Amino acid sequence: MQKRWVIKNKGDNDLVMELSRALNINTILANLLVQRGVTNFDEAKNFFRPRLTQLHDPFLMKDMEKAVYRIEKAIRNREKILVYGDYDVDGTTAVALVYTFLKSLAKDVGFYIPDRYTEGYGISKAGVDFAHEHKYSLIIALDCGIKAVANVQYAADQGIDFIVVDHHRPGENLPPAYAILDPKRNDCGYPYKELSGCGLGFKLVQAFSRKNHMPFKRLEKLLDLVVVSIASDIVPITGENRILAYYGLKLISSNPRPGFTAILHYSNIRKKTDFQYVDEEFAFNRKLSISDLVFLIGPRINAAGRMESGNNSVELLIAKDIETAIEKAEQINQFNTERRNLDMQVTQHAIEILSNDPIHPSRKSNIVFHPEWHKGVLGIVASRITETWYRPTIILTQSTGLITGSARSVKDFDIYNAIDQCFDLLEHFGGHKYAAGLSIRPEKFPAFCERFEKIVCDTIEDHMLIPEITIDARIKLNNISTKFFKVLKQFAPFGPDNMAPIFLTENLVDTGFASIVGKNHLKLSVVHPDISGFPVSGIAFQQGDKLPVVQSGRPFSICYHVEENEWNGHVSLQLNIKDIQPYHE
Repeated sequence: MQKRWVIKNKGDNDLVMELSRALNINTILANLLVQRGVTNFDEAKNFFRPRLTQLHDPFLMKDMEKAVYRIEKAIRNREKILVYGDYDVDGTTAVALVYTFLKSLAKDVGFYIPDRYTEGYGISKAGVDFAHEHKYSLIIALDCGIKAVANVQYAADQGIDFIVVDHHRPGENLPPAYAILDPKRNDCGYPYKELSGCGLGFKLVQAFSRKNHMPFKRLEKLLDLVVVSIASDIVPITGENRILAYYGLKLISSNPRPGFTAILHYSNIRKKTDFQYVDEEFAFNRKLSISDLVFLIGPRINAAGRMESGNNSVELLIAKDIETAIEKAEQINQFNTERRNLDMQVTQHAIEILSNDPIHPSRKSNIVFHPEWHKGVLGIVASRITETWYRPTIILTQSTGLITGSARSVKDFDIYNAIDQCFDLLEHFGGHKYAAGLSIRPEKFPAFCERFEKIVCDTIEDHMLIPEITIDARIKLNNISTKFFKVLKQFAPFGPDNMAPIFLTENLVDTGFASIVGKNHLKLSVVHPDISGFPVSGIAFQQGDKLPVVQSGRPFSICYHVEENEWNGHVSLQLNIKDIQPYHE
């Protein structure tokens, strides 16, 4: 698939030069900092060395005092508290965090994860009935609830108070909860708007701890849950999220909770994997990254809610001993294997449907429905279809009498707004700019498809339908050094709004050793034809089709990340190549 290369504008030259001198780094690295809004020594210090003391006062959030007061009252009066959360990674980590904290303070604390298939997303009537039946008088809803006006009222009618802790966009009317913590409320002045659901749960327990004079150290052991939610929910790695992620990664790399220890047993980055020696020091072949959490932990935690019940994920995350965690992790890993097989089958079926649709080539959106697809893999399939045909995508199935599914978008196109313009045709929907969920009555489905496609056609710009690679800077191969990479690593943790820098190097030639390795990966070694220097090795995953360009004898250009490659104990710098194009002067 053709890709657009877009080069970021250079930062203000005076700022770049000043920062370069102040930090004793080259102007390429200084420019990367300026692009990220870092303009002086103190800001650079905070960027490279985040501190937990930089976290905002949680009481700046609307309703935080009310939420803390209501929890204090519940604990004082020995009320039963139910911690309620969504079935995905963000929801289950949030539930594990708040449940673990409250369980250390009160006896009557339980948790509830709605069933994806019988209850659906968010606050369900069945969940409220469960709370009423078991005499819970306070429900703390995490990563959901901001649009659950009817069911929060249903709970209130039965004498149950709600504290809604959600990071999704509110609807026109807020639910009648005792307190609502959501930075995206129009009347909330909290300075950072992009916390994950679990991150908001952390702010709630931070506020409770501060009010009750508890040491912050008590909360630090919860940061591994927060960083997994940040990574898996794809929120920006900026502001508070960056601070929380920085310390969460340190914790999960050095002293992870038993649940993460067990689930990472199934990865290939552990040095020790024999659980007969669980008392030995936990160690990895390398430091964990946000990507490791996205691809190794997130899918397994999600798989429980997709294939069976999110309760399994919470039980894994709150496990106090490795034996219990191992038992749950084995079960969840099996769910993940089943999920992977299922999503491949559904993806292939969806590709066949679209390939055989004569109208599809002329459309600017992908909408695919099949009544027998498994609801639990629709989000994954939507992402894969978006990768295959780069258009806003909705994948749907039939469930409990409704057509329901997941939506994924392309860069810069707000799919939530597009779906919102069809609100009168929907039973319910929710989500973010790039990901959403929705349900439709079957009789309204044709009208929805027609209107959604028209909205996309009217609002999407042609360039948005071509995948974009955003390039941070043009550099030469001789700019890449051990010192350069040492500083570059400190830009981590990487993620949305702080992605690993992509560099462009032009006018390169292959040294003659280019070859296809593994499953269509292109391995090569490149040099500048007119600049002295050593060849630099690179790997271009799934780009075997670019071998003719490399072997043509004509110069080409590459865009890439710089990374470390370890082989037989030897560590060297390597280019992780994102795209290759013929060089044009």
